[in-house]
Amino acid sequence: MERKQEIFIRLLTIMEVEALLKLETENKEFFQLYTPLKDEKFYIIDGQVKRIERSISLAEQGTLYSFGIFLTEDKRLIGNITLSEVVQGDLQSCWIGYYLDKMQNGKGYTTEAVKLAVYYVFNELKLHRIEAGVMPRNGASIKVLEKVGFYKEGIAKENARINGRWEDHQILSIINNGIC
Repeated sequence: MERKQEIFIRLLTIMEVEALLKLETENKEFFQLYTPLKDEKFYIIDGQVKRIERSISLAEQGTLYSFGIFLTEDKRLIGNITLSEVVQGDLQSCWIGYYLDKMQNGKGYTTEAVKLAVYYVFNELKLHRIEAGVMPRNGASIKVLEKVGFYKEGIAKENARINGRWEDHQILSIINNGIC
């Protein structure tokens, strides 16, 4: 029996600003374990309005796409998946990053969202490669990527400052080989 699609993704709009702020504030400590430190202005409506407006502008330029992850049943925003550093031409690549409400983890939603984003990258943007960087201790995120078809390429030493300290990242990628 085929599993019904429990989530969908779509580009964030200003209409989601309150839901996005709620997601960020309710998960602040949880998300902080895996993200750069954020200014307190990030956690107010104006900070989220600026964030969404910036992501809309960058999507129009074709360099970043910030999608909300929504439950199909009640259309509730439960996460984010972002395609960044989108490059056309000879590189045809981008980076993928994502996060999900801590109460929604372990339900397969992140894997489903990554599959949808990969489909978008390969079929809509027509890119060749997607890369992800994950702290090696974040086994759940690595497992999500591997389930979708990403493979490990190596470790980038002290690659990003996460929660105030430089962290190594496992680099994973997936290539568009025409199967999507």
